[in-house]
Amino acid sequence: MNPIIDRLRSRTAALSHDLLTIPAAWLLAYWLRFNLDRIPAEFIAGALQALPWVILIQGSVYWLFGLYRGVWRFASLPDLVRITKAVLVGTALVVVMLFIINRSENVPRSVPVLYFGIQLLMLAAPRLLYRWMKDHRFNLSSGQRVLIVGADQAGDLLARAMLRDPGRAYFPVGFVDDKLRRQGGEVQGLPVLGPTEAIPEIVREKDIDLLMLAVPGASAIEMRHLVDLCEQTGLPFRILPELGGLMTGQVDIGRIRPVLIEDLLGRDPVELDWRGIHAGLAGRAILITGAGGSIGSELTRQLAAMGPSRLILVDNGEFNLYRIEMELTERHPQLRFARHLLDVTDATAIAGLFRDERPAIVFHAAAYKHVPLLENQLRAAARNNVMGTRLVAEAAASSGCERFVLISTDKAVNPSNIMGATKRIAETICQDLDGRSECRFITVRFGNVLGSAGSVVPLFRRQIEQGGPVTVTHPDIERFFMTIPEACQLITQAAVIGDGGEIFLLDMGEPIKIRYLAEQMIRLSGREPGEDIAIEYVGLRPGEKLYEELFHASEELVATPHPKIRIARQANGLSSQELRRSLTALEEAANRSDQDAMRRALQALLPGWRRESEEARTAEDPDARTLDA
Repeated sequence: MNPIIDRLRSRTAALSHDLLTIPAAWLLAYWLRFNLDRIPAEFIAGALQALPWVILIQGSVYWLFGLYRGVWRFASLPDLVRITKAVLVGTALVVVMLFIINRSENVPRSVPVLYFGIQLLMLAAPRLLYRWMKDHRFNLSSGQRVLIVGADQAGDLLARAMLRDPGRAYFPVGFVDDKLRRQGGEVQGLPVLGPTEAIPEIVREKDIDLLMLAVPGASAIEMRHLVDLCEQTGLPFRILPELGGLMTGQVDIGRIRPVLIEDLLGRDPVELDWRGIHAGLAGRAILITGAGGSIGSELTRQLAAMGPSRLILVDNGEFNLYRIEMELTERHPQLRFARHLLDVTDATAIAGLFRDERPAIVFHAAAYKHVPLLENQLRAAARNNVMGTRLVAEAAASSGCERFVLISTDKAVNPSNIMGATKRIAETICQDLDGRSECRFITVRFGNVLGSAGSVVPLFRRQIEQGGPVTVTHPDIERFFMTIPEACQLITQAAVIGDGGEIFLLDMGEPIKIRYLAEQMIRLSGREPGEDIAIEYVGLRPGEKLYEELFHASEELVATPHPKIRIARQANGLSSQELRRSLTALEEAANRSDQDAMRRALQALLPGWRRESEEARTAEDPDARTLDA
């Protein structure tokens, strides 16, 4: 049906209903005035004589007050207030008009009062009843019986959305909530049945089919506890993750999704000094190397919103660079940006890039980072992670850049692998240059990021989809985890608070055992670890440690204005002359592809590295053997 015709029909029906209630309320007021007994003839005559005026005045007031702009389906408190005002004003005008016409002859003083109350009831009650019937029309349907975890605003909106859902897919039975003041009460007419600890018992008593978590503000620890309780029931469970819908008072049932491992590993929201970040980055030309990678692309997205004069994107992967270019074009059509398909080890290209683009700030995210793969790829790791960093950093220093931010890793602390060793040398290069140039060199060090290229999470997902087994290197291995957006937010924060020479450590929270990660991902897929999908322990990979560290024992930790960022003050290592001599030796050895010479140069750059790394690995795994890099 045409929506305009349908709307007119709805308004006509509502207006007809309201006009019919006017004579009913007017005459009923007289009947109540005479105690539901026979009304004297003269008062009946007076009531009927006044009735046309009452209908005309009251109907006009209803229209002027907009009672027909609202929809009965969504009648609410504002509609009730509007009805009350309209009935009150209409009644007052009726009294005034009847007094002018015939001095209110045969109109008892109590009739207008009774009329006001009856008319208010006749207008409000049908609207609220209609909404209630619409909201609860599928109570007897075959929709899944749902227990909502969380009776706060999110739970209230979720219940309301389910009650209104025309698909009738869900039937909310009630809530659980840990706040005592809510227990025993009602939300949307549904009972709060008890605390979250009672979930398994309530599920059995109420014959629940599905659990929905409406706790978008829950911490990772709270979320893990709730998921444990839900898993005890053996029922499927879903989550309402976004807070955005709460701002508009709406929740879309379509946004309900399965709980992801990221929900269990997430942390409290990061509070940043956005004003300071904007002041430090807005209006400047910003260069991002590795702009198509996991960290680089997210940095690009966040920096694009900071109001830079332009972004300069550098990557050696054609598809990655094309993908982030297309995304920027769609999301920020007014943004000025350039993209360069080049390798950070290409000295000629890097010199030309800085000469032509003149960036003010550089975020150096380009790096090889896959630990086992790089163990027998020393030349590639040294060229990209060491010589590439040196080329870009020296070009930034000589071209007058304001800041250079190196994206480092926790594997640079007591490195036990080629990747960590090359990143530690990259840190040393930046520390040395900071003392010899006007450019401020800043290093940001953090652990694993969820969903990045090479992350264990997509690997486990793929293995679970294939039916297993899920491969874990060691039962006790653990890692720090952080989401990519959070890591990039803290990188930008560190970039603007750094004075130069610092190594900023991002607060990674508590480490997570990879075994727990695998078990939870299997359970979240609806299967049981060890029964439906096996977990195999395959042994530590080349260069892998059981436990990662964020700072060296010799590094002094210093607090910063931001609670999630600290500074590691590095002890003095090689002199600038020794560093340059060893870097030159490493570069010459790499150019000759001389493996032995590269190892000696690496040993000179990181005295004691091979001995320390082998001791650490042997302590963790007595069967570990020295691997030829």
